[in-house]
Amino acid sequence: MNIRGKLETAANAATIMAALLLSVVLVKVYLLPAAPHRPSLLAPSIALGTGMKGLVDGVDWQKNGRTLVLALSTQCHFCTASAPFFRTLVAQAGKNVKIVAVFPQPVDEAQRYLMSEGVRVDQIERADLNRIGVRGTPTMLLVDSGGIVTNVWVGKLQQNQQEKVLAIITDAHSAARLLPLLRTLARQP
Repeated sequence: MNIRGKLETAANAATIMAALLLSVVLVKVYLLPAAPHRPSLLAPSIALGTGMKGLVDGVDWQKNGRTLVLALSTQCHFCTASAPFFRTLVAQAGKNVKIVAVFPQPVDEAQRYLMSEGVRVDQIERADLNRIGVRGTPTMLLVDSGGIVTNVWVGKLQQNQQEKVLAIITDAHSAARLLPLLRTLARQP
């Protein structure tokens, strides 16, 4: 067999191998069932009723009354995408709820991030998010004056979830007035 014949055979073999590989990938992606969803990796280990005392330094749960902890990261695109909701939430919480932002990054970096997003909070702390049971950002924890978690929300919330959060943080009447604003925010890119 001459060189031309050998090259032709090699090219045919390479084409067959590429076709087989592509077939395997297509079958795996489109025909085989997806791997089972493992929510334990995404869900926070923090649960309702968890005590927060000693987990976030510098927070006086009793003095604050109700505290909304925003567990965020400056490197989280879902946190940035949720910033319009956080601005609304902070504005509506008023004096009823203290807002504490907790970041794994240094406080000065967290301050710059919140300022650039226009989110004003009462307090910023640095903490190991894994230590407080937060496995993903953004996570919001509503904590009572005893330092006990009463509500947990994880991820970028859909509009109906945002409305529920506002209803819990504020009174139902105030949340109802916010619906047009939330709908406007939801339509923004």
